[in-house]
Amino acid sequence: MSGIYIHIPFCKQACFYCDFHFSTSMKKKEELIQALVKELEIRKEELLNQEIETIYFGGGTPSLLSNEEIELLLKAIQKHYQVIENPEITLEANPDDLTEDRIVSLSKTAINRLSIGIQSFFEEDLQSMNRAHNANEAEKCLEIARQYYDNITIDLIYGIPNMSLEKWHQNLQKAFRFGINHISSYALTVEPKTALATFIKKGSYPPIDEDLALEHFNHLVSETGKQGFVHYETSNFGKPNYFSKHNTSYWKGKSYIGIGPSAHSFSKTQRSWNVANNTKYIQDIQKHILPSTVETLSTKDRYNEYVMTGLRTIWGVSLQKIEQEFGEVYLKYILKASQKYIDQELLEVKQAAMETTEILKTTLKGAFLVDGIASELFMI
Repeated sequence: MSGIYIHIPFCKQACFYCDFHFSTSMKKKEELIQALVKELEIRKEELLNQEIETIYFGGGTPSLLSNEEIELLLKAIQKHYQVIENPEITLEANPDDLTEDRIVSLSKTAINRLSIGIQSFFEEDLQSMNRAHNANEAEKCLEIARQYYDNITIDLIYGIPNMSLEKWHQNLQKAFRFGINHISSYALTVEPKTALATFIKKGSYPPIDEDLALEHFNHLVSETGKQGFVHYETSNFGKPNYFSKHNTSYWKGKSYIGIGPSAHSFSKTQRSWNVANNTKYIQDIQKHILPSTVETLSTKDRYNEYVMTGLRTIWGVSLQKIEQEFGEVYLKYILKASQKYIDQELLEVKQAAMETTEILKTTLKGAFLVDGIASELFMI
């Protein structure tokens, strides 16, 4: 099974923390949609004889697309790819776009999963991040969306300076009251060249407090667990049968193609990414040129990627797979490199569920530190 990701590089306004590729100008929207359709056609051979299980509209703000534009892209996929009967089709959406009329109309399309960028239910937090929606829209859209969609995930950000634990608790409780079955939650991070980085440097925004973020993370894990959520990936919490199939395919190393400017693709032995420039992307696609950079992955690259993605999930890193796919040298290396983290109770070796193989995975204590731990296990 494979997946298709479509990057929609448009936003109404720039969130202060965001470093994804997007434009606040819609002037080239129509041209870009046609280029996406063309790229889907050009790349149809890449997933030849592979069934498409998931389709994901990300961005940017895909909810800025009209239903007609969404349908145009879905028809292109159906025309050129082998799509399973009931694929998971996710649309990322901002609350301010999800009016009742829009939600009703979306429910009549093939979109069967909504990913809604709530981020916070508090007005002051939304304003501090320069979000396009307000707190009332955040709650109103969920109230309506739950009437038409069962499969909804929301994004929430923690570790926001001056956000008390009680306030974070209230954010979570509101999400639970709406009956949401999946939550993606991320610590506020400072990416280079973002407005947030500039504000912190100038002293006009408080610096990020790692201890506060850890406190929020631990509370997130505890409270979602009480509600029956499974913490199946570092930043993702889903009730049984509501895990993101699309993102899970990334973490399990399945092939996928990314369509659109800045979109990434993966084919087990190669990784590629499109140019992060709307004009350049459109011009090249119109000339039947793929504006992408391709990297062939070495054994070391594939091992490092498997360690990074595997440790972030409940499925962990299979020691048997390490030996079979990368060799005994890699198995000995990871066992030696991980020992100090096992001693510190940040990692553990466990029997894989329903299998005979052993897996290396983070403990609850190590989950928040997973990226740093994984990098220490990389083969340099």
